[in-house]
Amino acid sequence: MAAISLGSGRPPMRRAFLLLKLTAVTLSVLLFCEFLIYYGVIIRCHWPEVETPADGRGRGPPEPALRAMFLADTHLLGAVRGHWLDKLRREWQMERAFQTALWLLQPEVVFILGDVFDEGKWSSSQAWADDVERFQTMFRHPAHVQLRVVAGNHDVGFHYQMNTYKIKRFEKVFNPERLFSWKGINFVLVNSVAMEGDGCDICSGAEAELLEISQQLNCSQEQEHHPGRCGDRGPLPASAPVLLQHFPLYRRSDAHCSGEDAAPPAERGIPFQERYDVLSREASRKLLWWLRPRLVLSGHTHHACEVLHGAGVLEVSVPSFSWRNRNDPSFIMGSFTPTDYVLAKCPMPREDTVLTTYCGAAACLVVLTLVHVRLLASPLHVGWNLLRKFKTT
Repeated sequence: MAAISLGSGRPPMRRAFLLLKLTAVTLSVLLFCEFLIYYGVIIRCHWPEVETPADGRGRGPPEPALRAMFLADTHLLGAVRGHWLDKLRREWQMERAFQTALWLLQPEVVFILGDVFDEGKWSSSQAWADDVERFQTMFRHPAHVQLRVVAGNHDVGFHYQMNTYKIKRFEKVFNPERLFSWKGINFVLVNSVAMEGDGCDICSGAEAELLEISQQLNCSQEQEHHPGRCGDRGPLPASAPVLLQHFPLYRRSDAHCSGEDAAPPAERGIPFQERYDVLSREASRKLLWWLRPRLVLSGHTHHACEVLHGAGVLEVSVPSFSWRNRNDPSFIMGSFTPTDYVLAKCPMPREDTVLTTYCGAAACLVVLTLVHVRLLASPLHVGWNLLRKFKTT
């Protein structure tokens, strides 16, 4: 009887040991997939260095570069089309990626190039307030970091859906300022949905505002040769602006785009529709002529692309920031001085990597359980027997 009582104490200990192993594996995988993987991937990104004349000629310290981060198409799900599990998974991914990037890279300004929300074009007042609250939690940032946002078609609707109420609602949350200057660099934030060119009140107002900004920029660039030209208004930095908007400037298609995060090959040759996929030819010409930008950054397509316009003006289409739109999201890092800029792309964890890790962990848990209930021999035991058999032969 004593032998029986001693033997009966072992199964509970074995079960406790199994539970400990399963818990350890589960917590380790969760820690890796939900936290550590973001640090492991984003820590490999570095700010590109701008080469200035002072760097090569020894005329003093180089100009301090402004560190700017650009992301696009976060598409926070709303009350109508947003499944709770989809919201939880994809929004947690964006929050962790953004917070990790802030901590590791420490940008001075972050720009989001439209389509912040997925259902802003039709959401009720309460749904809008809920979405804004979630956005402010996910994209929280220190007070010294500037966050600037441009409107996208999912935020205020396409031209036929857009109205003054939706525009004002968006601008109440996000700074409506169209011209942002810092460290001698000018950024022009365009509501590209309003560049329809049909003379509607919102469109006319947007164009008038851009014309005013154009005059300010031209005045500042001529101030050195014509003092007092700007009148009572203080001149802006005499630097060609960076144009930021949601819709890309006009291009026929993505046929000339390349890279892993470009559109799939089967989609690249599909012609773009003006005023839906890209701005119209006319609106694109106006923006390039009025503002004379040195660089254009846009979103909307969810894919990466680089295009040269006119006299060599580079446009970079920024891929979506969300797993919901692509398996391999990323964002752009830019170092800017008044006379130069350099861009670099920072990849984020791939969704298939995380899913594969979870599947591998699940298989490991199944094996541990089967070994415990003796439905499967221990891999160590099998390996030891094979080694012994090999030695004997």
